[in-house]
Amino acid sequence: MVKRVCIFGLEGIPLVKAGDDLASLIIAAAKSNEVDIEDGDILVVAQKVVSKAEGRIVRLDLVKPSKKAMEIAKETERDPKIVELVMRESKRFLKASPQILIVEDKRDIVNINAGIDKSNVKGANRYTLLPVDPDESARNLRSRIAKLTGRNVGVIISDSYSRAFRRGQVNFAIGLAGVDPFIDYRGATDLFGYVMRIKFSAVVDELASAGELVMGQGKEAIPVAVVRGLKRKSLDTRSSVKDLIITEEEDLFKDVW
Repeated sequence: MVKRVCIFGLEGIPLVKAGDDLASLIIAAAKSNEVDIEDGDILVVAQKVVSKAEGRIVRLDLVKPSKKAMEIAKETERDPKIVELVMRESKRFLKASPQILIVEDKRDIVNINAGIDKSNVKGANRYTLLPVDPDESARNLRSRIAKLTGRNVGVIISDSYSRAFRRGQVNFAIGLAGVDPFIDYRGATDLFGYVMRIKFSAVVDELASAGELVMGQGKEAIPVAVVRGLKRKSLDTRSSVKDLIITEEEDLFKDVW
C-alpha cells in the first residue's frame, strides 16, 4: 500500500472576530468543503485567526511609548509605538537595528518583532499580537472540537518565521495539542544497519510548513488545513511546543555568531 498524507485547505471560514467560536467555524467549513473531521486528523491553524478570536488585537494609535521605547526607536529609526508593543511582548532584545528587531518573546520563542503583525488585519492602526499561551489555545481548540464532533484530533497553531542563512519564510509550530512534537529515530537502524544517533525530526514544524502550502500567506483566506493520513500518537498529556525550544548552551550554531 502506497504511503500518503493528504492536506485539505478549508475555504469559506469568515473573517474572525473577537469572541468567535473558532471550533464551530472550522467544523462548518470542513462540512461545506466535504472534508468532515475524522479521528486522527491534525488541524494546522493560522495564528492570525486564533489571535483574532482571542481578542489579541491592538490599536496602534492608543499605544503610549515608554522612555525606553523612545530611545530604541531613535536608535533604530522605527515607530516608537511599534517598539513599545515589541517590548511589552518580549523578555529581551537580541538585536535592534534599522533593519530588524530580533527578540526572545514571552513564549520563549526567538522571532522578529515578537510576532506583532499588520497583515490580514482590517483597520489602518490595528495589529495582532501572538496568543498569550499558544499551547493553551491549541488545547482549548482541540477540546472544543472533541466536544462538538466527538473526534480525537491534533491541533497545531502555526506562524511564519525567517531562518538564519536562508532566504524566505516557512511556517513553524508555535502551539500544539494532541500530537507528539517529534519523530525520534535515535536508536533505529538505517538501510544498511547503521544505528542512528542524532536523527530527531521536528514533525510539528514540518506539518506547519506543509499546511501552509494550501493555506497561503496572502489573500487566500484559508486559515486552516486538515492533515490526514499521518500516524500519530494521541497525547492527552500536556504536550508543548516548548519541547522544541533549546537553550543557548544547547544550540549547535551558537559559536557561529
